[in-house]
Amino acid sequence: MTKICIITGSTLGAAEYVADHVAEVLQQQGFDNHIRRAVVLDEVIEDKLWLVVTSTHGAGEVPDNLKPLINQIKQDKPDLSHLRFAVIGLGNSDYDTFCYAVNEVESVLGGCGAQQLCPSLKIDVLSVEDHDQCAQDWLPNFTACL
Repeated sequence: MTKICIITGSTLGAAEYVADHVAEVLQQQGFDNHIRRAVVLDEVIEDKLWLVVTSTHGAGEVPDNLKPLINQIKQDKPDLSHLRFAVIGLGNSDYDTFCYAVNEVESVLGGCGAQQLCPSLKIDVLSVEDHDQCAQDWLPNFTACL
């Protein structure tokens, strides 16, 4: 079974909490995984399956701990055709850049040949009280594609 590399992008910690919960649920379901909180491409380039859990901050930006990875991929344009990925995003729908970090991750990875496994989950922190449960409810969409 392929190991799932869970990559978090978080400013205030909410995305990290969701990633921790998702990792625990996946582990209970028999999926081997590991969480990476701040990475550069060399540390994850060999992984074949990424689950990116990210918030959006500022004017629709990728969080600071995820930005180096995304910027490196944009700059180097590596061949990521071996990579399959999915994205869980948290954002505030009061902003017109709601979950823009999700769009950025999809665009950057897809632009380098990575295959998106399923539609991304975009959690609106204004209307969803239990972010962990929302992500857990979405997980079958992801695991069905593995």
